[in-house]
Amino acid sequence: MRSDGSPSAPLGLKIAAAGGLLFLHLPILLIFVYAFTTEEKSFAWPPPGLTMQWFAVTWNRPDVWQALSLSVRVAAISTLVALVLGTLCAAAVSRTRFFGRETISLLVILPIALPGIITGIALRSAFSLAEIPFSFWTIVLGHATFCVVVVYNNAVARFRRTSGSMIEASMDLGADGFQTFRHVVLPNIATALLAGGMLAFALSFDEVIVTTFTAGQQQTLPIWMLEELIRPRQRPVTNVVAMVVVLVTLLPILVAYYLTRDGDQIAGSGK
Repeated sequence: MRSDGSPSAPLGLKIAAAGGLLFLHLPILLIFVYAFTTEEKSFAWPPPGLTMQWFAVTWNRPDVWQALSLSVRVAAISTLVALVLGTLCAAAVSRTRFFGRETISLLVILPIALPGIITGIALRSAFSLAEIPFSFWTIVLGHATFCVVVVYNNAVARFRRTSGSMIEASMDLGADGFQTFRHVVLPNIATALLAGGMLAFALSFDEVIVTTFTAGQQQTLPIWMLEELIRPRQRPVTNVVAMVVVLVTLLPILVAYYLTRDGDQIAGSGK
């Protein structure tokens, strides 16, 4: 029994939980260790020695910076597109009644439920049929398909918790649509949009499968890592980049979690 009166978990459950966490996160911790290894060609365990030299080597690799720059730009624009489209769609679905509303809601959510390879093949076929050359924008369009879902799920849940009487009162007091959105709606959904945007950025930043089908000859950072694993030049450099990707992806997810940790605000609760 805890000090607050709630019952404590059985010892066996605690051990099982600890084992599950180790199973999930121990491989990630190994990546962190191998980022400091002195061995260049193999993953020997234990590492023969530890060094910081690979961070300097990674910093001076232009191909890493090119891939990182492309990933950041794609993630930023995909997130922006998702924020606009996801918010508009969430507003339409949650604030109005019309025929086929639930069907539209299902279709918006569907891309993230489908396997990535299905989405990638579908997008590649559509681009080829329309004779659209693969470029930066085809990657953005591919990533936006699932980023919209994340923003939509957060926004629609928050819209459904926002009282319609506040909007009606604003309009009755003489505010136009833009003023009502700016002063009433946006403050109520801001944290949900921020959380959805952070999650969308994290998903886009480390996306591999859809990018493979829409990037052509370009390399985002995850694609660069995949190529380095197949044809390695300096294995520890790949581990340094992987560690950076983990940290870049983890931070927005943690912030989004703390912004939406109340059960009725968590992404997806509006489904």
